Amino acid sequence: MAGIAILLDLYQKKPSFCSPQSFHSSGLFSASAATASAAATVAAGTPFASRFLFGYPKVSHCDAGAVLPEYYISNTQRSSEDFFKNDALKYSVKEYKIELKPLFSAFELRPFALTTLRSFLLFYLPLLEPSLNIEEDEEDFPQDSPEERRVDLVVPLKKSVKQIIRETTVVTTRRILERLAVIYVSQRMAWKLLKDVPKSAVRKSQRGMPATVYFFRVSRTTFRGHLLGVTAAWIVQTGIEIYRCFSRITNSDESNEANVTVRAKLLGKKISGITIRCGASLIFASIGAGICATLFRPSVGQWIGCAAGDLAGPIIVSVCLEKVFHVDL
Repeated sequence: MAGIAILLDLYQKKPSFCSPQSFHSSGLFSASAATASAAATVAAGTPFASRFLFGYPKVSHCDAGAVLPEYYISNTQRSSEDFFKNDALKYSVKEYKIELKPLFSAFELRPFALTTLRSFLLFYLPLLEPSLNIEEDEEDFPQDSPEERRVDLVVPLKKSVKQIIRETTVVTTRRILERLAVIYVSQRMAWKLLKDVPKSAVRKSQRGMPATVYFFRVSRTTFRGHLLGVTAAWIVQTGIEIYRCFSRITNSDESNEANVTVRAKLLGKKISGITIRCGASLIFASIGAGICATLFRPSVGQWIGCAAGDLAGPIIVSVCLEKVFHVDL
């Protein structure tokens, strides 16, 4: 109330004191006068008897007209934007780009032609060896009649067709497994299973790793990238053996329980052999890819080592098991 009374008294003495211009330009009514009036108002509102407990109130004031310069605000905003941009680049989430090959890629012109050529060479090249041996031994042994020398070309043809069907089925099964991996496995793991291993070996070679670390990384990447292919081969070979077992049981005249038991044991032995050969193929392919990628060019060396290990692994394991444990796979 005392503050209001002071303001009214000043207004009566000088009416132009409270004009809008006087609040901004007049030296009589300054920020200190406003502060003093506010302090008087607060002091008047406080009872005299309680001042020894609370004391005189402290009033703080500030310049309400202070404004930050525009360049300061713009620099602050720019620095904050740069900070968050750099922080986002530093902690950005890695994107895993998964490129799925067509489901029936095995039936495309180039892959199918290579599969056909490989299958025919696999079964028709051995037919040339007996004729060469006969020509070498013509002086020691009498010549056979042309009818006895005639070579059966139908059996290799059937085997070649079966091999073509088997390889195309393996590739198609792998494409199905790739799609199942994308659906049921995490995106990171699916990306590792479907990674292009030769390109990954090239990228790893550009990081300046030690030879042992590079060998381990390439072998691990090859193991993951070759896993679906070996799994597809295992599924196809196991399915063929199961089909053969059931067809022999149903077509045989002896349908007793002993025959079924023998066939089941033989099936289990064959599946075990298929599993061991596929595991050896996967392990030796990974080791061979790591060795060749370290010794030779990364991309070509990885491909050659993987192919050589895939081919030599089952043979090495079969020979070792036969010599040491007398087990015929």
